[in-house]
Amino acid sequence: MSRILADIAYVRSGDKGDTVTIGVIARSPDDYPRIKRSVTVDKVRDLFGDWVKGPVTIYEMDNIESVVVYMEAALGGGATRTLRLDQTGKALGNAILRLPVDKDNA
Repeated sequence: MSRILADIAYVRSGDKGDTVTIGVIARSPDDYPRIKRSVTVDKVRDLFGDWVKGPVTIYEMDNIESVVVYMEAALGGGATRTLRLDQTGKALGNAILRLPVDKDNA
């Protein structure tokens, strides 16, 4: 049975201008290695497609068993400039929870 990120993590997210920051926090310490394997720049780019025009950076935060996903040029120009319906960082934060989780033995 395949799992998605929502099964092992929760998120906190926000935006400023055209930049989105998403904190992906492990539900348990055992889940953190799976999060690090599952939340990669390539997988985030595949999930969001051409919505994210700028760089994607992943910061691992081992001390709090979380990763931070930082996406530039990700909101169609910013909340007041875009025609997207769900343009906020919170919407993208919830969307990232759909990422498939790598298998335990990967």
